[in-house]
Order: sequence, then structure tokens, then C-alpha cells
Amino acid sequence: MFLALRELKHAKLRYLLIGFIMVLIAWLVLFVTGLAQGLASDNASSIKNMKADYLVLEKESDQRLSRSILTEDNWKDIRQAIGESSATPLGIQMTTLTRGNSPAKVDAAFFAIDTDHMLAPKVVEGKMIAKTKADEVLADVSLKEEDFKLGDQVIDQASGQTFTIVGFTEGQSFSHAPVLHMNDEGWASIHPSDSKRGVFFNAVAIHADPNKADALVKKVEGIDVISKDQALKGIPGYKEEQGSLIMMIAFLFVIAAFVLAVFFYVITIQKMNQFGVLKAIGAQSGYLARNLIMQVLLLSVVSLLVSIGLTYGAAAAIGNRIPFDLPPSLVLVSAGLFLLVSLAGSLLSLYRVVKIDAIEAIGRAA
Repeated sequence: MFLALRELKHAKLRYLLIGFIMVLIAWLVLFVTGLAQGLASDNASSIKNMKADYLVLEKESDQRLSRSILTEDNWKDIRQAIGESSATPLGIQMTTLTRGNSPAKVDAAFFAIDTDHMLAPKVVEGKMIAKTKADEVLADVSLKEEDFKLGDQVIDQASGQTFTIVGFTEGQSFSHAPVLHMNDEGWASIHPSDSKRGVFFNAVAIHADPNKADALVKKVEGIDVISKDQALKGIPGYKEEQGSLIMMIAFLFVIAAFVLAVFFYVITIQKMNQFGVLKAIGAQSGYLARNLIMQVLLLSVVSLLVSIGLTYGAAAAIGNRIPFDLPPSLVLVSAGLFLLVSLAGSLLSLYRVVKIDAIEAIGRAA
């Protein structure tokens, strides 16, 4: 540790430049990670935040919520098989809204729920929609950015029905659009039932363990039971979007390992004579290796602290203009991976330090 600190103090400019590069790399990794998490939340936070274990879909829907149609008979069979308290229907429809006499249009998603069951979201402002009123909705707070407020009336462009915003929720978006929750009466008003299939829904959310979920598929014909993670992958563009960003993050870690390996290897080559002399006067390879590791760890930790501050500062400056979400748990995981990458980048330098021949090094230094 003593030798590592003395060397950092002696060659300030050299290590400041290396630290600056490490800050930029870590900052980029953290920012892209936060962007990936933010886009995932913006695309599917309503599904992620559901208090359900599984979703029941139509068997021929390819595990996509938008393609699934469950009739009232399906709902009755599912409810009878798993229990009324463990299941609740869910209707989903993408739509376009206008407000009052304003010509401006906003994309949104309708979620039809039973307000007395597990899918009812937490109200952060206003009140919960009444169970019997068909013209009330709960809107996600992101609609406030479009100047929507409590009491505003919104018009569904597809059906022409008018709804009143009576409350706001948070963390409720679907396919990059804010979610408006309505009750079964509201859902029926925009989907008039016909004599053949009656009222229909897209899915049924259930509380169940894996065994009950498997048993449900066998009891009820024409259905498929999927986890919430599988439902997320069925959202158009979700899997492709997240796959691209995760691949980008992985490449950033690989690039970081190579860049750091080159920097530390060049510095180690420049100090071969000094290492040889230290070995000649009795310094053990383990002592030199520990000092090199301490240098890498000190630079990495300081760089990470600076980059974390820069990331949250940039996120605060951006505000809600770009979807960004970087919880502390994800910061810890990213920081741990960055430290591992930094140590991996120093392995080549460690090998050179251990293999230094003291006599040969003294000969070069003479």
C-alpha cells in the first residue's frame, strides 16, 4: 500500500489521465445502463408492477397480450378452476386521446381492471375510480407533462367515449405510452358486447404457484399461462430494444477491460527496471503484485465515485425528457462488474511483474 500511494503521488499527471479515461468509461457504462432500465420501465412498468404471479392468455396468441382474446366463458372457467379471489380479468387496448376541444392528440393505453382486486394501482393524487361509473379513469402522472390535470375530460378517438380523470398513478406505462385504468363498466362502454362472445378481455391475472399454474392449463382448454417476464417479451419491440442495449453494455465492459489492460501494461513495462531493483534488494513478487492491485483498485473506486456523481447529475439535468432509471441496486451491480473488469485488465501487468528477472533488470538499469 505504501509503495502504491507513493507512486500515485509521484506520477500525478500520468495517473490523473488514466483516472480520467476510467471515469469516462464508467460514466458511459452507468448512463447506458440507466437508459436501458429507463426504457424497460417506460415500455412495460405497468406489467412489472402488477401484483400477479402469472397471466392467462389465449393459446393461439403467441404469448402476446394484444393478440389474446378471452371470452366471458373463458373467464368463468378460469375463475372456477383457480378460485375467484386468485384471479381477475385484464383488458388492454392502445388508443389515441384528445382533451376537450383541443386538437392535440396523445397516445395512451387503456387497462380495464376490477378495482377491488390485485391489479388496482396505487393512487398518488385524487381518488380511485368508482366501481359503477363508466366514465372515470386513473391516469399515469406522465400525462401531466402534456398538461393533463384532475377533472380533465379525455375523448377516446376509437369509440368516441368521454372519460374524466379522477386520479393519478405512477409507474404505469405500456408500450411507451401512459396507462389509463378504467373499470369493467368503462371497458364495456368502448367494447359493446355482441351476442356471440359477450364481454371479452385480453388476459386474466392470477395468484398461483407453478404447480397450480400448470394444473390450470390442463383444466381449462384453449389457454396458455405465462409469467410476467414472458409477457414482457411479448410486448412489441421490448425484447429487441433491451437486447440491443444489453449488448452495447457488454461491449463497453469488454472495451473497458482492453483499454485498462493496455494502460497498465504500458506503465508496468516503463517500470521494469525499478521492479527489478526492488526484487534485487529483497521485495517479494507478492508484495509488488499487491501494490499494483491496490493502485488499480484505488483508481477504479475513485473513478466510480466520480462517474456515479456525474451520472446522477446528468439524469437530474435531463429530467423526464429521456426515460432514465438507475436504482442503487443496479449501481452496485455495475460498480462490482467494473471493478472485476479493472482487475481483469491488470492481469497481464501482474504476470509481467511476477516474471521480472532481478539480475536482467539491474543490467538494463546500469
